[in-house]
Amino acid sequence: MLLLASCGGTKKLNYRNGRYYSASEIARMKAAERRGAGSSKTKVKTKTAGMSPGGRKIVAKGPKRASSPATANRQIASVIEEARSYQGTPYRFGGTTRLGMDCSGLLSVSFGAVGIQIPRSSNEQAAWGDPVRPQDLQTGDLVFFGASPGSTSITHVGLVTDVSSEGVQFIHSSTSLGVVENALESDYYLSRFIKAVRPKL
Repeated sequence: MLLLASCGGTKKLNYRNGRYYSASEIARMKAAERRGAGSSKTKVKTKTAGMSPGGRKIVAKGPKRASSPATANRQIASVIEEARSYQGTPYRFGGTTRLGMDCSGLLSVSFGAVGIQIPRSSNEQAAWGDPVRPQDLQTGDLVFFGASPGSTSITHVGLVTDVSSEGVQFIHSSTSLGVVENALESDYYLSRFIKAVRPKL
């Protein structure tokens, strides 16, 4: 198992039928599956829950907290759009270009594109904002992780791109896959989750 040391990731997430899919492709496939069910009374999930270290619940509720770049603050929507433009960029420690990008570099470049200067390292970024409870996550929040389950030392950061009844998605630069979007509710990321902050805009 590849650890999150220095902005790492894992190859297990968002795979179907032996192939990796982006978060948006997974969402489209799920929507198509729901339509294919053919029921006029299709059930809508109202919660998606997982457990973070220490037994804290991470819950994505339905319409009350649903948020996306389209409805988020325009600045945050632009930051997310910029970060997504780097999808597929390979991981490179210390990288801040399309030739290679690390996790904190992705956030620094994405916020910088809309004129917001943020700290460069994930540890400094963790102090750049107000703490947010996992159950209150919104698009644009920053999520921080450790290198191993239960760790309290931050080594990785991502940007929340979508909060819906399906769960929480975040974009980051994984050592194995480069810039990708993943589900926060996966066991891999929940076990390494440390904290979240809302950026100071």
